[in-house]
Amino acid sequence: MAEFVYPPVILFAKTMFRALDLKLRVEGGEHLPREGGAVIACNHVSYLDFIFCGLGAQPSKRLVRFMAKDSVFRHRISGPLMRGMRHIPVNRKAGKASYDEAVSRLRAGEVVGVFPEATISPSFTVEEIKSGAVRMAAEAGVPLIPMALWGTQRLWTKGHPRTLTKRHVPISVVLGEPAHPKPDEDTEALTSDLRARMSVLLDKAQAEYPEKPSSDDERWWLPAHLGGTAPEPPR
Repeated sequence: MAEFVYPPVILFAKTMFRALDLKLRVEGGEHLPREGGAVIACNHVSYLDFIFCGLGAQPSKRLVRFMAKDSVFRHRISGPLMRGMRHIPVNRKAGKASYDEAVSRLRAGEVVGVFPEATISPSFTVEEIKSGAVRMAAEAGVPLIPMALWGTQRLWTKGHPRTLTKRHVPISVVLGEPAHPKPDEDTEALTSDLRARMSVLLDKAQAEYPEKPSSDDERWWLPAHLGGTAPEPPR
């Protein structure tokens, strides 16, 4: 099927980020296969994460179909774009249909993007994750690639004002080696392993991030364990 919406959206995003001189760094892009189905499981720290997660697939020249809450598809502005890019709406009261659609897409050779925390993490750590990414990768027989984003929270995140015109912000996108879950394996153990692998990638992105808060007022975008003022993750 021809892609009339997705490529122009990517081009627009790249042009905007170039104008803002955002310092985008993608590491591990080779872990995403250039063909065939795959699940990307990414941490979630910003309302803009789906854009940067999608850009993380560009080295492999893949388009990522994201699972997103269905209200986004009903919005008068975002709705036509989401449908045009063939993303997958999720109705949390009837999640099986969305899950089945994602598995169907994976079997057809597409890349599906999932934020398994299901919401933005206010602690800027990888909090508890849901098992859907593991289960759909196992059922479709496709690789599961962990991903971590860092820096996107400085542009727009929950509880803080948007700063979409902020310039020179470094953005890190780190992909890890794929896992190959099987239907007969322990889903709970695989999900725990996925969370651990996502956390390792996030720790790496944070450790290698080229900037630190320039004042106490900016410490909000660091997790507590790195000396920031973000709330502690749930125990």
